[in-house]
Amino acid sequence: MDSSAPVVWLLTDNKPGHRNQLKGLGNRLRVLTGASVTEIDATEIPVPLWRAVIGMAPPMDESLGNPNLIIAAGSGTHRLLLSLRRRRKAKTVVLMKPGFPVGWVDAAIIPSHDDVAPSKHILTTEGVINAITPLARITDKPEGLILVGGPSPHFDWDNDVVLGQISQLMGHYPQWRWTISGSRRTPEPLSDKLQELGGPKITVVDADRTHASWLSHQLAASRAAWVTPDSASMVCEAATSGVPTGLFELAPRQGSRVARGIASLVEKGYVARWSDHAAVMAGKLSETHHLWEADRAARWLIHHYLKGGKR
Repeated sequence: MDSSAPVVWLLTDNKPGHRNQLKGLGNRLRVLTGASVTEIDATEIPVPLWRAVIGMAPPMDESLGNPNLIIAAGSGTHRLLLSLRRRRKAKTVVLMKPGFPVGWVDAAIIPSHDDVAPSKHILTTEGVINAITPLARITDKPEGLILVGGPSPHFDWDNDVVLGQISQLMGHYPQWRWTISGSRRTPEPLSDKLQELGGPKITVVDADRTHASWLSHQLAASRAAWVTPDSASMVCEAATSGVPTGLFELAPRQGSRVARGIASLVEKGYVARWSDHAAVMAGKLSETHHLWEADRAARWLIHHYLKGGKR
């Protein structure tokens, strides 16, 4: 490893969504700068509140080196992040809107739906950073991917509505092969009905039996993706891949910031509404801009905090 390459610490609370954000950002920093990237489990380093308040770091493994960037995702990492903020030459970065004043760290990367105004220290992203890399080429094979979430605070969930739209989609495009995956939030009655759809052209996957790279591999094999809008992470992952992506139709909950964020992705052409299913299936979504927020965030951090750029 080049001794001049930056050292990056990723502080995790081990929640899958938070680890996914860190992985995506860490991967791009490694590719773009040759950085040494180390994931640190914050749950194994208890930090008393007083250390976080005054910025006094706990004892750390010296083999980790001296970090240039310390990036944290998840409230379970915040005490450790704040305790490290006075570490010499290290810049601290929080992902998502924190429960403490943003000015306590050097930088924040926050989804635009959290309604935090961008500034020289704050980057707002379209949706959630993820570890998907855009595909160089979309397959020509008629292969479709369906990702099903479950009840959430952001949309009115209805098993029958979701199942009806899935059945309608398959009825309209009988020549396609389909892969369907639920999630840990998918209600059991709906999971059972999805399993009944399995057949020669329909593969139903148990979400508990998928591996870490399953989604990226499945997107690479797909010409279209359909996602329930309740999961911002699934929506953003599918959109980032570059595979034409449509959203099943569920009523948004009034006042939901996440629902507003999903609507913004639709308005900007990153994903399509259910009513535009013909355009999704024909691969005719807008190609004027692409979603890859991990790359954009990494380049922003490099410019402002790793190469002496002026903030």
